[in-house]
Amino acid sequence: MMAQLLSLEGFQAAAVANGSEALQYLHNGHIKPDVILLDLMMPVMDGWEFRRKQQADPAFADVPVIVLSALDQSRAADVQAEAFLKKPLDFDRLLQLVRQYCR
Repeated sequence: MMAQLLSLEGFQAAAVANGSEALQYLHNGHIKPDVILLDLMMPVMDGWEFRRKQQADPAFADVPVIVLSALDQSRAADVQAEAFLKKPLDFDRLLQLVRQYCR
């Protein structure tokens, strides 16, 4: 749903089901993203593990991350994200943040 919303707003957006798929997507030669919207609670590879691996990869470590989560912000502190949005999402705020990071 979020990818559709962003596409309707003129952004190129891709959605994946979990952190493992996200890493595969990044490494498959797709365009480097301007921003990553990261849910923490995902199957296979959660958001914390994805973020650790993303930060360890010089090719993608500098891509800003916006965390989207139903958890309290304190649970996401160690993710070191540029922003945190609590679910249910304020889509106007989400779009504002995405515009801030996208070229």
